[in-house]
Amino acid sequence: MSGEKQGTQADPDFEDRIRTLLAGDASALRPPPVPYPEIRRRGVLERRRRRLGVTGAALAILAVLPVGAYAIGGGGGAAVTPARPDPSVRASARPTPTPTPVPSGPARPATTGQLLDGIGYQQAADGLDRCIAYNRANHIAKDPTYRDLGTAADYRIVLAMKATGDANSPGDGFSVVAVRARPTPARLICTVKGGEAQGLNTSLGDPFGDSLVAVAPDMNAGRLYQQSYLDKGHWKLPFRWGFVGACRGSVGKVTVSYGDSTREAVLDHGWFVATGTLDRQVTEAPRVRGYDRTGKLVYDSDQDRSYEKTLP
Repeated sequence: MSGEKQGTQADPDFEDRIRTLLAGDASALRPPPVPYPEIRRRGVLERRRRRLGVTGAALAILAVLPVGAYAIGGGGGAAVTPARPDPSVRASARPTPTPTPVPSGPARPATTGQLLDGIGYQQAADGLDRCIAYNRANHIAKDPTYRDLGTAADYRIVLAMKATGDANSPGDGFSVVAVRARPTPARLICTVKGGEAQGLNTSLGDPFGDSLVAVAPDMNAGRLYQQSYLDKGHWKLPFRWGFVGACRGSVGKVTVSYGDSTREAVLDHGWFVATGTLDRQVTEAPRVRGYDRTGKLVYDSDQDRSYEKTLP
């Protein structure tokens, strides 16, 4: 204590010099002013970089999962939350295929040449349907010989052509011939006049019966190639005629000769169909010949004892 007093007394300006030095050092150590504008600018840039980073992540997720919505949350950070898929978007991405219509009518003939005289498929199919309905509506109750003919969709149309009226059945119309293979083989010949079915003829069972012949002319094909017995020798000419019958798979060609012409028949799923136009009176029935695939004659109606070779 005595020393401090002595120093103070010896140098009365010592304390003032110390204070002056301390004040100068404090001024030198004072921090520079805070650069608020620069700090604010850097903060804005940093927030922009964060937003861009979050948005880029969201876009990457949307590119991987195109179906769905995503929300970006704030509050100091970014959050990606999957939303529930939009049903309308899913439906548009996978459209429901349109079902293929199932045909409900009879099968078409093998060639368009089997639909003659301007009779189209739809007209022939409608006529077939009317004939089947006619058979169902006009049978005798409890008739043991009655057989239901099924529906038109069970059949294949093999011929449709103009039907010339005669003394026994006045008025023109058209004839339709249809066949079926299942459940029971059947052949149907029907005439439609004035929109109504008339003159229905059917045959059920194997068209060959017990015969081993390669070709079997239909025994009721006369409904297609002749006019009424009442008009014998006075048929209306020209006369559109047709002929149908069954043929085995080994047959490669069938011809039908009638009047002055010979026609090659169309082979259609086990049946043959021939047509032509008659321009003169005739007394002999059509002659049918069948050939195998090598061209060998395997059937001739002139040699068939069961075939009626003359007209009634």
